[in-house]
Amino acid sequence: MAGRNDDRDTSGDLRGDVRTDIREFLTTRRARISPEQAGLPIYGGARRRVSGLRREEDALLAGISTEYYTRLERGNATGMSEGVIDGIAHALQLDEAERTHLLDLLRAAGTTRRPPRRRPTPQRVRPTVQRVLDSMNGTPAFVLNGRLDVLTANALGYALFAPIYADPVRPPNNARFVFLDPHAGEFFRDWDTVANVTVALLRAEVGRDPYDRQLSDLIGELSTRSEDFRGRWAAHNVRIHTTGIKLLHHPVVGDLDLPFESFPLASDPSQSLLTYTAEPGSPSRDALNLLASWTATTNIEQPASTSD
Repeated sequence: MAGRNDDRDTSGDLRGDVRTDIREFLTTRRARISPEQAGLPIYGGARRRVSGLRREEDALLAGISTEYYTRLERGNATGMSEGVIDGIAHALQLDEAERTHLLDLLRAAGTTRRPPRRRPTPQRVRPTVQRVLDSMNGTPAFVLNGRLDVLTANALGYALFAPIYADPVRPPNNARFVFLDPHAGEFFRDWDTVANVTVALLRAEVGRDPYDRQLSDLIGELSTRSEDFRGRWAAHNVRIHTTGIKLLHHPVVGDLDLPFESFPLASDPSQSLLTYTAEPGSPSRDALNLLASWTATTNIEQPASTSD
């Protein structure tokens, strides 16, 4: 029957993708570190054929054999100890996000079977969380998942991200807006930084859940339709992004410089609460107050709720 091909067990193919990710992640990490940065001597001034560290140099720094390290780069993580992982993380100068990503990839590569396939279901935001958002007067607030879908927002959050909600697809997705919407470059004043962070967050999420079909579909769509995305995706950069400043240009109130904080929701680790604030007395605070007044007096569509 024609429809049965969609439900075949493709665990071997998927684990092969994870092994490829391990190889490319470690290769790109090696390529960015010179022997001088790693504290290794260079003899004879010979021209090097590879950028960054060689495999044998990385193995030396990690305290393991070259053969063992080569097997790891090929995705064979059998018997990998915590000490070996620590050695590799130290040799490659991995930060917290990169070390976590490597652990996620190694765990996925060691999975013998693909988890049972389930039909995608809308993620739900608990009513108490929605009430918290709605109580945050003067603060734009959102709930996002690991795919960067905006699951819900309060009224000011919806007004702030009105350009993202202009896409009729629900739930709206930050990554899709950044790379596929022609207005993203105007809305994000630091678009290049936002684009890099967006890809790094999605790359980390793929490591955490390589079998998420909706995430795979999103990556496929962005890779097919955006050259900017493809180039960044190939870099294999990952990031933990919990705080920072977002530079926006809102179509109603103009420029805003908004510090943000992201808080994981304990009830669902795949969801996070994102809030934006402005420095007291700043032009951004005035602009945010103006946006709040405009929101209160304008009959605008509220975001579709995904709460129970």
